[in-house]
Amino acid sequence: MRKAEPSSSDDSMTGRVLRWRARWAVHAPTVRARLWQYALLMRWDRPIGALLLLWPMLWALWLAGNGHPDAGVVAVFVTGVWVMRSAGCVINDYLDRHVDPFVERTRDRPLAAGRVYPQEALALFGLLMAIALVLALLCNRMTLLLAFGGAFLAATYPLMKRHTYLPQVYLGMAFGWAVPMAWAGQTGQFPPALAWLVFLTAVVWAVIYDTQYAMVDRDDDLRIGVKSTAILFGELDRPILAALQALMLLALLLIGRQAELGWPYVVSLVGVAALFVWQQFLMRARDRAGSFAAFRNNNWVGGVVFLGILAAYRVS
Repeated sequence: MRKAEPSSSDDSMTGRVLRWRARWAVHAPTVRARLWQYALLMRWDRPIGALLLLWPMLWALWLAGNGHPDAGVVAVFVTGVWVMRSAGCVINDYLDRHVDPFVERTRDRPLAAGRVYPQEALALFGLLMAIALVLALLCNRMTLLLAFGGAFLAATYPLMKRHTYLPQVYLGMAFGWAVPMAWAGQTGQFPPALAWLVFLTAVVWAVIYDTQYAMVDRDDDLRIGVKSTAILFGELDRPILAALQALMLLALLLIGRQAELGWPYVVSLVGVAALFVWQQFLMRARDRAGSFAAFRNNNWVGGVVFLGILAAYRVS
């Protein structure tokens, strides 16, 4: 039996598919390379910053939800953390594109190295902020109103290092703003005093770990005129950080008391104290490697506090 001949329309469709595949085979490596540069610009290869932003937000959600936050709210805010952290990295590198080439740690970033154009960075920042807006629109009215404050803090933070020695405090406000937003997202109401205590704790914590981060770049920052708490504290950096670590422990203790968290939470604070002692040991020589290791160790601090909150609600 004779087979039916393919129609001209079938030939046309097959030809278009083959031509599309041929063009994609030529351009695919370039597209993948471009997307990888965008991923590097958003620091997707270094999730530590997103995790440090994530932990206080999770503290707030579990406290606001009495140990049982809404799963949808959790999903929206976890996604929002990654999106806003990515947007913050992009706008930071855009504003620092004339500074980063002179800093050892940042000279190979995509914008500083010329692998991404400034216009591309702005377009990517706009896309990320649009995604963040969509996520905010999924939340209640109070969360949406607070989101505008968070967007302003995230967009203006990179300018602070040019005008003040306290950019770490401003970073803490930008990172910590996820706390009142998460609280409002869970309850639909203006955050109470406990939420703002968690916010202030997050600010103090950010000053601690971002000062450690700034200690890595202190020599370069002094040379090019960039300001930071690491420069402001000078030789008193470790004692001041120890005082801030003690202040954070006190604030965490007050949070546990107000939220009526049980003994598992107190045990977690003992773990946090031990981690802070370890960080002081890592920073003893004030060298780049030790300071950066102390900075990265803060991911464990946030995780231990969160586990303490989870365990306290589980026991109760």
